[in-house]
Amino acid sequence: MHELNWTDVQRHRLKTLNAPPNTLKDQFETASQRNRAFQDIEKQLVRQERERLATFLTDRLRPRVCVLESLLIKTLNRHGFAQVTTPAIISQTDLERMSVSKSHPLNRQIYWVDSQRCLRPMLAPNLYKLMRELGRVFKEPVRLFEVGSCFRKESDGALHASEFTMLNLVEMRLPLENRKARLQELAEIVMTAAGIENYASVTESSEVYGNTFDIVCGTDNLEAASCAMGPHPLDSAWGITDAWVGLGFGLERLIMASQGSDSIGKWRRSLSYLDGIRLRI
Repeated sequence: MHELNWTDVQRHRLKTLNAPPNTLKDQFETASQRNRAFQDIEKQLVRQERERLATFLTDRLRPRVCVLESLLIKTLNRHGFAQVTTPAIISQTDLERMSVSKSHPLNRQIYWVDSQRCLRPMLAPNLYKLMRELGRVFKEPVRLFEVGSCFRKESDGALHASEFTMLNLVEMRLPLENRKARLQELAEIVMTAAGIENYASVTESSEVYGNTFDIVCGTDNLEAASCAMGPHPLDSAWGITDAWVGLGFGLERLIMASQGSDSIGKWRRSLSYLDGIRLRI
């Protein structure tokens, strides 16, 4: 006898209610058996989500992504990195300095404010500017980081969001031969703070930085961070001449990995979910 799976509507409903992966694989002999099981499981999950929501409102009080942001700020401060905050609106010239011309693939994902300004799709342009300015004043190593929203016209897929939270950290003026080891060390600092042990580095090609390596985690090799180092061909446009290393982490993806989640939608800024909990229960 052919066994039945959940209908698409039932599967979607169970996923939004954070059903365990094994539950989504259940099979049934008849449609009536499946529908009774769905009703029972849905009631159980709704009760569970109401309890989680009550716990958030009375105990946790802060979304995981905010807790992680605070933890990373303290961790990086402890390791000698200074936090900066920069504007969310950048110029077309800044994009072009990052090689994002009008013909660049990333240009189609830009949210333009007007003909000359846009919402930043990345934190790097402003950090480049601060590296240059601080490099003029200080001869010692410069260590900076920023946590902030970035914006791209992404699809509504499970791994992408149109507004997402980035952590970018950069260290300038270190020996050339130490760059890769330093990237690995900084990646370990952040991943440990995020509570993620199962991760690896893989070589990738970036639309902006060329050949780099990414930090991936989990059984699905979820990309959690991109890493780059200089001297780099982009440096001359920003007046940077020193060696540097930089890492960019997606905070919502770090939460996905730490929680074993398969969707960024539950953790991004949203009016449908609160800290991974579906509001329309």
